[in-house]
Amino acid sequence: MSGAGWKAIEDHQLRPLARLFEEEPDRLSRLALEVSGIYFDWSKTHLDAALVDAFAALADQSGLPAARDALFAGGIVNPTENRPAEHVAERGHGSPDAVALATARRTRMRALVDAIEAGAFGDVTGILHIGIGGSVLGPALLVDALGPGRARLDVSFLSNIDPQAFEQAVEPLDPATTLVVAVSKTFTTIETLSNLAAGLNWLREGGVADPEGRVIAVTAAPEAALEAGIDDSRNLQFAEGIGGRYSLWSSVSVTVALAVGWDAFEEMLEGAAAMDRHFRFAEPRHNAPMIAAFADLLYAQKLKAQTRAVFPYDERLHLLVPYLQQLEMESNGKSARIDGQALGRPSAPVTWGGVGTDAQHAVFQLLHQGTAVIPVEFVAVAEDEVGLGDHHRQLLLNAFGQGAALMFGQASDDPHHSYPGDRPSATILLDRLDPRSLGALIAFYEHRTVTNAVLLGINPFDQFGVELGKQIAQALGQSDEDESLDPSTRALIQRAAI
Repeated sequence: MSGAGWKAIEDHQLRPLARLFEEEPDRLSRLALEVSGIYFDWSKTHLDAALVDAFAALADQSGLPAARDALFAGGIVNPTENRPAEHVAERGHGSPDAVALATARRTRMRALVDAIEAGAFGDVTGILHIGIGGSVLGPALLVDALGPGRARLDVSFLSNIDPQAFEQAVEPLDPATTLVVAVSKTFTTIETLSNLAAGLNWLREGGVADPEGRVIAVTAAPEAALEAGIDDSRNLQFAEGIGGRYSLWSSVSVTVALAVGWDAFEEMLEGAAAMDRHFRFAEPRHNAPMIAAFADLLYAQKLKAQTRAVFPYDERLHLLVPYLQQLEMESNGKSARIDGQALGRPSAPVTWGGVGTDAQHAVFQLLHQGTAVIPVEFVAVAEDEVGLGDHHRQLLLNAFGQGAALMFGQASDDPHHSYPGDRPSATILLDRLDPRSLGALIAFYEHRTVTNAVLLGINPFDQFGVELGKQIAQALGQSDEDESLDPSTRALIQRAAI
């Protein structure tokens, strides 16, 4: 590890977890805190008081306070694209102009939702939501998490260009009573437009006389949606400065508002705004996103952990892992610093995971007895909303028991029955899974991601790495004899065809 700011962390001698609990009687009170109905606990990580102090100093040296202020003031925090990151404006923070524009667009979205609910589109029983990446992952997570007991419509999410995915998406829907929500920032995304064309044809074949009239466009380029035949009255806009993986707070979630209700959508924004205030004003030693990022960096940088595992112990959060995969790996999977120099250290680890006790019987063998050090995160919900016997209690006991087993291990003369222990985990426990707590949870992960990026000196708001393969795929659709192709593109086509 290099860099003066990392020296104290590099030189620090880590102590076993069991010893940390013996020597730091106040450990739980220092490394566990409650924010917005969520209990965060990092006591079973190797962070100690000295390491937290060292990371807090590194945060200051890395310019985190200024970067955080710039984010919430609407400053240019995405220098490679010369943009602010305006997702926080959807939650009431940012430049006055950005906040006013976000409010106006949300008012327009509310008017369209009200019109649909009042019957402007006739009987509506379902939504086919088409997009890709953040245009789908965020809304799908919200509908799945909040839908039980609230969902008023059948919602299918379609992102994959695979025709099998299209068939599965439309199978439960009735074309005569389905709205199509097409989400694309530029309204030029090939996968989304291809699926939209298939969706229009599905409506037409289902007897809908004016299929375009049942399409709602959500985009940062409304003129492109107009050119595609979608009337301005069904054209919702969001800011150019909102990246896809940060976009669920915007008009991108019109499907969420229709499916689970406008009140739930606004409560989610309020929960996120509460986490924003915590991140902005809590000092580093009591700041949930910062402490989480300090633990992330400890394992990825000092101990070279290449992965981080997340296990929701609640079926409603089964899409949390794929959502976090995009948020964390697309944001921080970089090898260049903001100044263009080589990063020179590990960037984001691979985010992976599974759901509850299913994952225990699939991958926990490696976590307990494998050779890799893998930080684990358990996400659970305290309140039982179903009341099916003793199920929920057993679910929570499994989550808590796994964390204890990872930490303590169990010695045995038989190596096959020996658990080394001293394996780190964190626990995130929501009082209940409702719109406010879910909004706060997602905002926590956003700010954690940004904190990691600032301490590494990288830009979490661009994603150029996704472009090259798409360019080659598009070029492969053209003839390699096409004289309009430049030599480098033609060479790539030839190599890809081998």
